[in-house]
Amino acid sequence: MTFAATVLTLYPEMFPGPLAFSLAGRAREVGVWSLDRVQIRDFATDRHHTVDDTPAGGGAGMVLRVDVLAAAVDHALELHPDCPVLAMTPRGRPITQARIRGLAAGAGVTLLCGRFEGFDERIFEGRAV
Repeated sequence: MTFAATVLTLYPEMFPGPLAFSLAGRAREVGVWSLDRVQIRDFATDRHHTVDDTPAGGGAGMVLRVDVLAAAVDHALELHPDCPVLAMTPRGRPITQARIRGLAAGAGVTLLCGRFEGFDERIFEGRAV
């Protein structure tokens, strides 16, 4: 069984980064794990591929738009329906060694990487992120 890692990001060229080297890189080369990089911007619907907006409830800064994020998450779930989606945010549940062991024993993981001030909060209400 191959562990499938999917990264939803605005910077897919950053991956696999250091994971291309050492033991992780060799494991990927022989098929122990795979990496799909998904450009979030590809799911924007306007001609400028806009991915950010002001927060829905108001406030300072910019957040990633919920409609774009939802489309990207849905795409990732079509690729790997058995993989949980984890949003990389400081407000979330901490990643512990026990949680990593549980994820490693599964089919894979989808990582939702943010930018700006974070994510539109509605993504957490509408998707299992």
